[in-house]
Amino acid sequence: MSRRKRSQKREVSPDPVFGDVTVARFIRKVMLDGKKNIAEKVFYGALDQIKEKVPEETPLNVFKKAIENVKPSLEVRSRRIGGATYQVPIDVRPQRRLTLSMRWLVSYSRSRGEKSMSARLAGELMDAYNNRGNSVKKREDVHKMADANKAFSHFNW
Repeated sequence: MSRRKRSQKREVSPDPVFGDVTVARFIRKVMLDGKKNIAEKVFYGALDQIKEKVPEETPLNVFKKAIENVKPSLEVRSRRIGGATYQVPIDVRPQRRLTLSMRWLVSYSRSRGEKSMSARLAGELMDAYNNRGNSVKKREDVHKMADANKAFSHFNW
């Protein structure tokens, strides 16, 4: 148990365009080297491209559905018991679900092959919205790993 005080959660102010806290957190995940203005341009540019590709749906709904499709419900944690290390499946807390889904979306969009970052992000969000792409595959892999190790779930305490 730590002797230090627990860190306090910072209050995230909503983004200026949609007034949404989730969007503001995602923009901060996209941000590199403190360049928030560039991260905002990348994100809103990606939403503009999504608006052209899916005119019947609002870009914010596409974004929310993409995040919802990537959120993992189970993950494995290493637990050392009697000299052996087991991969124990555990439920993921809601805050961590959101963080993991955003992290996966941003990292896999960075590794895509499109020309600009906004095009990469738009492509990954569209793939996640349609339940395909690397970030959804990552969620499936995490679920498969948890399912394969469900024999060790009794070590979850």
